[in-house]
Amino acid sequence: MIFFVVLLILTFLAQVAEFFIPPLDWMYNARIYIVPVIVFYGAMSLPFPAVMGLAFFAGFMLDALTAQVLGNRVEISVGWSILLYAVLAAIMHGLRPLFVRGRWEVHCIMSGVCTSAILLSQYLMISFRRGSLFFTREAWWQIIGPGIIAMLMAPLAFWFLHYLAGLTRNPYRPDSDSYPEAYE
Repeated sequence: MIFFVVLLILTFLAQVAEFFIPPLDWMYNARIYIVPVIVFYGAMSLPFPAVMGLAFFAGFMLDALTAQVLGNRVEISVGWSILLYAVLAAIMHGLRPLFVRGRWEVHCIMSGVCTSAILLSQYLMISFRRGSLFFTREAWWQIIGPGIIAMLMAPLAFWFLHYLAGLTRNPYRPDSDSYPEAYE
């Protein structure tokens, strides 16, 4: 499970790097999220127990860094991201047969959709705790913008992670022989 450890290290490094990437002014201060793309690649290239371990690690790191307590109110509690990452990673793992056949398009699109789902759930949780649900253009861009960026970033990230999976001899990485119909 060398590749699993590599993904854990990359998840940690990406989480740290995300703090140093400035928000995009032209996209209403939307941020770039790298961790979901790594987790969702792991969801299609690891066995299910390892997928859940990676989802737990990524969710715990997100919760540890974004838990918000204002006065005596908890706005974002620890544990919600773990559950959310687990559900989304399980969905991506369920799409693994496409990955095995060499079809990554759905996973690239789903990486963007799931990244936006993480941000939407975070926004809804804060709105629910504050007692008002108010969507502005800026809020929508900060939810949908990172999903679009993740969707565009996913093919290159998946290619790089697929290459690393080959270097570590990940046994769950499909070989070109396992999906010949994709190249006919």
